[in-house]
Amino acid sequence: MSEAHDGRRPDSADAVDPERFELLLVPPAPRTGWRVLPARVLAMCVVELQKLRHDRTELYTRAIQPALWLLIFGETFTHIRAIPTGGIPYIDFLAPGIIAQSAMFIAIFYGIMIIWERDAGILTKLLVTPTPRAALISGKAFASGVKALIQAVVVIVIAAALGVALTWNPLKLLGVAVVVILGSAFFSCLSITIAGIVLTRDRLMGIGQAITMPLFFASNALYPVAIMPGWLQVVSKMNPLSYQVDALRGLLLGTPSHLLLDFGVLIFAALVGITTASSLLGRLAR
Repeated sequence: MSEAHDGRRPDSADAVDPERFELLLVPPAPRTGWRVLPARVLAMCVVELQKLRHDRTELYTRAIQPALWLLIFGETFTHIRAIPTGGIPYIDFLAPGIIAQSAMFIAIFYGIMIIWERDAGILTKLLVTPTPRAALISGKAFASGVKALIQAVVVIVIAAALGVALTWNPLKLLGVAVVVILGSAFFSCLSITIAGIVLTRDRLMGIGQAITMPLFFASNALYPVAIMPGWLQVVSKMNPLSYQVDALRGLLLGTPSHLLLDFGVLIFAALVGITTASSLLGRLAR
């Protein structure tokens, strides 16, 4: 006879936990309030970074360009001493600029990815979820920042191998990570904003190629602001890349910088970028 018919009580392992049974009938309350946005941003960021597990080619190929800048451009101008750098070797002066450049080049074409997601129907599915649009954009923006951070580590290793006198202070390196992520967040949001305006990959690629080098050359990445023409100095002061490079130099090399202003500009630029890109996300999905 079975236990059900022989009068024996079921043991504790067979007993049903009342609390567990209640969860089957009533699902747990969803996150509300201030916890919603950070949780959704983290989830979207993890989803973006999962793509690196399937294809790491982008990280390897993008390491070639900054290595060439340091090995060829940096070494050459260090020997000829054509650019005044305040008493530090030119390759030391150049290394933070190349970190910012490589991060920008990763982020500025992020809009192509979101256009591909729209064409594949992924973006429409994301927009019908309860996830706020700002969380979708923030997740992608900070995922691009993490990718750029991996690139920055590669550049720092190459620079250290070339004898660049970088700091290894953990707090300053943490500041470097924050600067890289904030700068990448802005430029990825700029790319997504452009994608929301032009709507096609071909147009976005053309505009992206048209603005990346002017942004790079109109910053202090290659030369001090003091030696620029007056009009270019004005442009440089409006360029977020200049503030990113200034913060990286101050943290990595200990050169005079304006860290409070640099962080303030980068945080403000990232917030404006997220807000603008979020407002155009619906237009991109249509």
